[in-house]
Amino acid sequence: MSKRDYYEVLGVGRDADEDALKKAYRKLAMKYHPDRNQGDQQAEVKFKELNEAYDVLKDGEKRAAYDRFGHAAFEQGGPGGGGGGFQGFGGGFEDIFEEMFGRFGGGRGGRGGATGRGADLRTQVEITLEEAFGGTKSNIRIPSSVSCEACKGTGAEDGATSGVQTCGTCNGQGKVRAQQGFFLIERTCPTCGGSGRTIKNPCKICHGAGRVQRDRNLNVTIPPGVEDGTRIRLAGEGEAGLRGAPSGDLYVDIAVKPHPIFQREGANIFIRVPLRMTQAALGGHVEVPSIDGGRARVTIPAGSQTGDQFRLRGKGFSVLRSAARGDMYVQVSVETPQNLTTRQRELLEEFEGEATSASKTSPESEGFFAKVKEFWDGLGR
Repeated sequence: MSKRDYYEVLGVGRDADEDALKKAYRKLAMKYHPDRNQGDQQAEVKFKELNEAYDVLKDGEKRAAYDRFGHAAFEQGGPGGGGGGFQGFGGGFEDIFEEMFGRFGGGRGGRGGATGRGADLRTQVEITLEEAFGGTKSNIRIPSSVSCEACKGTGAEDGATSGVQTCGTCNGQGKVRAQQGFFLIERTCPTCGGSGRTIKNPCKICHGAGRVQRDRNLNVTIPPGVEDGTRIRLAGEGEAGLRGAPSGDLYVDIAVKPHPIFQREGANIFIRVPLRMTQAALGGHVEVPSIDGGRARVTIPAGSQTGDQFRLRGKGFSVLRSAARGDMYVQVSVETPQNLTTRQRELLEEFEGEATSASKTSPESEGFFAKVKEFWDGLGR
């Protein structure tokens, strides 16, 4: 079955920037994540397809290759007869291209290339702000390739290593070289597929690959202080390699849910506290929660205004891999009263009358309208 266009998979245009790609990926990754779609095979397929597309398009060099050559840029041995610029080089252009621009994964199995190293995998874990503060453990389910138990990863029937022989075409190197004009072209060995070995009696379970598809459950330790977008690397937890080759790595992207009370900026944390007009005018104390579950008592000076903020040292987030902590900022918002009773309205009208005759009760308002008067006077109005 032919692959879908990577831009179509992510639901973005071909001119999408890095932020648009990341936003689209996160949205769809949450939708099709296996943990949210237990037993849904279609969701697993879409999740894998999504990761494959994002892995290519987020990398500038891979994306440039894909925009130019499509899926053929990442297929084993070139475009496989797909036409275009590769054919004139007999498939060798892919090797030159890879040498210039690095690995692209896909059919080559990640960084291993001809060695058969397993592909890297990526998944996403969503946590709360409280979990980001204190750290947590998360159990994730990963659909991937694992080492075949029947052959112990060798690819040979019953795990018999005697049935695994050094490839006679490449002498175990996994690559063959050919002279083409001035160029010495190095290509993946067509006989062994880059593993450097051939199998006399392939395993009936994995058909000689040494790996099978299976879901795995992993416990991921998320350290205190992680931010939204933090990536955790689990070495060797990616796809199993071909015929006993090293496994790839697993990358876990952390997504932190928005909090109903707190907003985070780096190691600092902010909380907005609405005050009644009388509280702000007279001053007093308010009790606010802190991210560690405690309580903090904040003194509100008389005459506090919307936008004033008060700093509580050491009440913010832990700094990743450090004993230091950020600060907490309490931001004041003065609330205008609504649904007044007749008596409350009378009192406010009385206060307004006295405030008009007095001075310095509203210095910011008085200063503003004084400047407005000067402006109009300057225009002769």
